[in-house]
Amino acid sequence: MGSRGPCRGSALPSSPSPLLLQTVVQTSMTRSQVALLGLGLLFMLLLYVGLPGPPEQTSWLWGDPNVTILAGLTPGSSPIFYREVLPLHRARRVDVVLLHGKAFNSRTWEQLGTLQLLAQRGYRAVALDLPGFGNSAPSKEASTEAGRAQLLERVLQDLEVQNVVLVSPSLSGCYALPFLMQGHHQLHGFVPIAPASTQNYTQEQFQAVKTPTLILYGELDRVLAWESLRQLRHLPNHSVVKLRDAGHACYLHKPQDFHLVLLAFLDHLP
Repeated sequence: MGSRGPCRGSALPSSPSPLLLQTVVQTSMTRSQVALLGLGLLFMLLLYVGLPGPPEQTSWLWGDPNVTILAGLTPGSSPIFYREVLPLHRARRVDVVLLHGKAFNSRTWEQLGTLQLLAQRGYRAVALDLPGFGNSAPSKEASTEAGRAQLLERVLQDLEVQNVVLVSPSLSGCYALPFLMQGHHQLHGFVPIAPASTQNYTQEQFQAVKTPTLILYGELDRVLAWESLRQLRHLPNHSVVKLRDAGHACYLHKPQDFHLVLLAFLDHLP
């Protein structure tokens, strides 16, 4: 017999038994199913993480984006720029006038959706650019307390605002508080938000004010909010709301909470 070559000397493997073949096939199918199941679970996990959650049911708090916002200047030698919305439905008994702090202007209330929301809820609302801010030029009237009160009174007359609710954050207290102290009959509500210049008035002066007042402040504002709150608490007809996890401009930090509280106050005014 000759030596076996590479081809001739290779014997074919014997065929596996039917039982062994069945076991191999079953094992292979099981591993495939496990792999497919794992891929499916991974896909579902990625889908769950990647998709945004369901929308909150409070989108109405941001107001109607289709509300028309009017803009203009008051007449006279020291015109004041304003933005205005008219009620979309039956008009309420009060008009809302929105002032602003040092770093802001009337556009803040449009960007926040406050103007649109008030119109949607049936309120006429006017946001002002105080002198030297936004589109309003500086005014000599603003240099004195009496002048600031007169300026605000003139603007309200020019715009024919009736039954005013005055929203006054921070710096704008320099205008709103002297106006408040004069006891104007058209002032039906006051919403101070950590206003400036409360220290300029005595406890007796605050106690003489009968205007319904909603005192708002941010929990994290531990300077101006507390200073103003000590004085504003002397107002006889007031309520206090603290917005949690909000700073000095609490209406920016917690706009939905701010809008809810403001609307509740407005809706319940006599």
